[in-house]
Amino acid sequence: MSQPGIPASGGAPAGLQAQNGAASASGSLYSNGPVQNALMSSQVSVSEGYNSQLPGSYPHLIPAKTLNPVSGQSNYGGSQTVSPLSNYQGPGQTLYRPPVASNPVTPSLHSAPVPRMPLPTSHNPATTPMPSGSFLPGANVHPPLNWQYNYPSTGSQTNHCPPASSQPTISGNTNLTSHQYVSSGDPSFQNNFIKSGIASNTNNGSMVVHNSYDEIEGGGFLATPQHTNKNPTMSRSVGYSYPSLPPGYQNTGPPSTTGMPPSSLNYSSGPQGFTQTPLGANHLAASMSGLSLHPEGLRVINLLQERNMLPATPLRPPVPNLHEDIQKLNCNPELFRCTLTSIPQTQALLNKAKLPLGLLLHPFKDLVQLPVVTSSTIVRCRSCRTYINPFVSFLDQRRWKCNLCYRVNDVPEEFMYNPLTRVYGEPHRRPEVQNATIEFMAPSEYMLRPPQPPVYLFVFDVSHNAVETGYLNSVCQSLLDNLDLLPGNTRTKIGFITFDSTIHFYSLQEGLSQPQMLIVSDIEDVFIPMPENLLVNLNESKELVQDLLKTLPQMFTKTLETQSALGPALQAAFKLMSPTGGRMSVFQTQLPTLGVGALRPREEPNQRSSAKEIHLTPSTDFYKKLALDCSGQQVAVDLFLLSGQYSDLASLGCISRYSAGSVYYYPSYHHQQNPVQVQKLQKELQRYLTRKIGFEAVMRIRCTKGLSIHTFHGNFFVRSTDLLSLPNVNPDAGYAVQMSVEESLTDTQLVSFQSALLYTSSKGERRIRVHTLCLPVVSTLNEVFLGADVQAISGLLANMAVDRSVTASLSDARDALVNAVIDSLSAYRSLVLSNQQPGLMVPFSLRLFPLFVLALLKQKSFQTGTNARLDERIFAMCQVKNQPLVYLMLTTHPSLYRVDNLSDEGALNVNDRTIPQPPILQLSVEKLSRDGAFLMDAGSVLMLWVGKNCGQNFLSQVLGVQNYALIPQIMTDLPELDTPESARIIAFISWLREQRPFFPILYVIRDESPMKANFLQNMVEDRTESALSYYEFLLHIQQQVNK
Repeated sequence: MSQPGIPASGGAPAGLQAQNGAASASGSLYSNGPVQNALMSSQVSVSEGYNSQLPGSYPHLIPAKTLNPVSGQSNYGGSQTVSPLSNYQGPGQTLYRPPVASNPVTPSLHSAPVPRMPLPTSHNPATTPMPSGSFLPGANVHPPLNWQYNYPSTGSQTNHCPPASSQPTISGNTNLTSHQYVSSGDPSFQNNFIKSGIASNTNNGSMVVHNSYDEIEGGGFLATPQHTNKNPTMSRSVGYSYPSLPPGYQNTGPPSTTGMPPSSLNYSSGPQGFTQTPLGANHLAASMSGLSLHPEGLRVINLLQERNMLPATPLRPPVPNLHEDIQKLNCNPELFRCTLTSIPQTQALLNKAKLPLGLLLHPFKDLVQLPVVTSSTIVRCRSCRTYINPFVSFLDQRRWKCNLCYRVNDVPEEFMYNPLTRVYGEPHRRPEVQNATIEFMAPSEYMLRPPQPPVYLFVFDVSHNAVETGYLNSVCQSLLDNLDLLPGNTRTKIGFITFDSTIHFYSLQEGLSQPQMLIVSDIEDVFIPMPENLLVNLNESKELVQDLLKTLPQMFTKTLETQSALGPALQAAFKLMSPTGGRMSVFQTQLPTLGVGALRPREEPNQRSSAKEIHLTPSTDFYKKLALDCSGQQVAVDLFLLSGQYSDLASLGCISRYSAGSVYYYPSYHHQQNPVQVQKLQKELQRYLTRKIGFEAVMRIRCTKGLSIHTFHGNFFVRSTDLLSLPNVNPDAGYAVQMSVEESLTDTQLVSFQSALLYTSSKGERRIRVHTLCLPVVSTLNEVFLGADVQAISGLLANMAVDRSVTASLSDARDALVNAVIDSLSAYRSLVLSNQQPGLMVPFSLRLFPLFVLALLKQKSFQTGTNARLDERIFAMCQVKNQPLVYLMLTTHPSLYRVDNLSDEGALNVNDRTIPQPPILQLSVEKLSRDGAFLMDAGSVLMLWVGKNCGQNFLSQVLGVQNYALIPQIMTDLPELDTPESARIIAFISWLREQRPFFPILYVIRDESPMKANFLQNMVEDRTESALSYYEFLLHIQQQVNK
């Protein structure tokens, strides 16, 4: 999370209210808050800021579980015995679920083994390639090794066979069926809890959610019966193109925060003055012929000759090939991005390209400018409930045509008046039609209950192990420092629970002279001892809360209690919060050992490096079931795991994944032995506690008729076929969806996508944040390739690979990643290139595709041959699923800079600071030199490697030492020296840190430092003991493509 005292980028005007009403540490105010007397106000909020309003959702929609008094276990309707493999529905939530046969049929996709990436000779492959249809011993159906981009029909059990007449089969077919993420476990469990859309007819009685969410986001009680675009034909067999993928996002460059030019693409944020000739599909195509493609986009590159294609500046997203009048109104790619900026006209064309079609979203990102509209009428299509947006067409002043379903709608009388120009009769100039990103203040029909108050419950592990780490001191101090900055208002509530082998509640009733501790030792049948005084109004009981936070760290210092009853503590916390909803923050330091949810160690250190990873799935479904109960009561759970030992994050992480929470992991946290982790926790907690938050939120994504969404990725629960339940939504979470072309798009030249996030702000306002993206439709394969967004594709493939690792195996996921490259480049070679040349020919748009996939294979989630701890691997996978694309890409392919010769040439000026912009270097030891210093930005960590012969000037002016030998073995801070060299590098590092919501630790590394191995591990282009170099990888790809 970002650093504490960083001023809002661009310094928000002092007169605007904080998004959460909280002033930042730096004193500037943020906005997005209540709109004063204006129908529409363009408000400023902090970039990556600490604002706090988030989307909301509604109350008791899922029946609360009934606790069995005897066992304390949860009872859900239906038998719930679950095989371990069947309860990980985490990663991709799939919408089509064929009924699972009692004796599963082996898919017959390719009978021959798929070409596997050769390992360097020094490494003996752990397994021989399995035929695509084989079974994992004792597990579920083994999905085919290659991803089949199929969209199964609901009827058949093994939709893995493409029709014989379809396009040529290319070696190493990259195919992923959407239902491969569904393991064949107990059907009753799947029907209830599959993380993908749950259609009511597939639910067991206990989980049918009769809620009015659909009616609400679908338009309230006045809406016509057709709720939101649900792609009614979803269940029919939809061709077999690339499956869509998980959530990657935004541009590779750091997000436009503190002082970057907004991705250097001019995405306007404020209202645009635009003379609208009606801008609809009918007109938009008119000037499509003036294609604004960069000439370089047409280049074909032989990667074996030109493999050093990494640009020296952050890679920008491709600009869709649209008329400039449309493009200037388009959604910023940092918020909404598609893997293909030119949408194929038919599924057959998409199948031929062998590229995945999907969207990557960062819907609640902190924005520097956000237009907010207050109006009694929110104009929406009467048929599909799309919000009016810049890409609709006005047939005349009184009628507009929806850009998603093409229905003609009447313009309401109120919409005829433009509050900005104060002119009547110009509906096309209204802010709603001039901004692709806009926020509405929602009227009462968008509420199922009065907006909930902000409720924050903190659950602390206080066992001996926890007290040893010293984490309570840091967390309680952070809470004390930020208590007044918690997003909220006079209704804000707060509460605390601590636990070891028993559960401790704290009464903070107004009038008590000190907090009162209540202990519940019966963990088999947890109850709430005093429901009314455990969650208290923060303003009324602030002094008691402060007293408790000051005394908590000392209360358990002498404890000898080593057990951990995490499961019962979570049940108690859920009971306490379920009447209101809110955010539960859980701090855990070990494997839970007592009561429900107790876990056993599963990690076998000697198996760490094998590709046959066996413990990526949860060992119990307790945490997932509890998370679904939480989701039904609008409670999200954030898990902070501070542990040096194995804690089974694969199981514990489910509590956050399905409740729309987040996981934070601090391996080997110790206040004395690992002080840098203390600094990291404090910085990230400050961001966590003060950033904006939305409660009781739901999100729906709509797309133009003919397109359909079939799989979602991220942390949430899919409540109906296309409605994501987000009990909390935060500005640092990313999502992704996979799509298919269900009906031919021959009649249109443009398609649009719209996400709508309905939430309750921390101030108790119901708001709707809408983003709309418009893209051209193309009819040739060459145009599809020209518009490919290589970062978005890589992000989506990473999400798919996490799913594949869990449902099949790590080696399967790795093979599928490699095959994704082979298949798309084979298709390009055989179907687009007219003359077959030797070498590895790629379109300019995919010039970095092999490099990014190789980087993914070496990323902690998917690497082999290293001693990555199992929890660290699982955490990396959680990050893939939940991070916006820009951060995922940085973790996957770090940025390397030479920093011993920084200059002001080409520097940015940010808030009167000069930020040097050194060129980005390739990740190869060839780029290092012993007489320089190199900074690697790997997202969550910064490493400054200083060469043995580095100049004396750098050593003294930046590191403050007289010679190389005096650089400390462990150095995690640069001294602030009064030299221009020191000022430049500190400004550069601070600026990098400001770009992200987490705090990267800086390590200064000498040649003999133990951290040097980590630094070299990130040199993606070099060969390692268990992975190919970039050149060897390209040779392997070429060999497969040219078969």
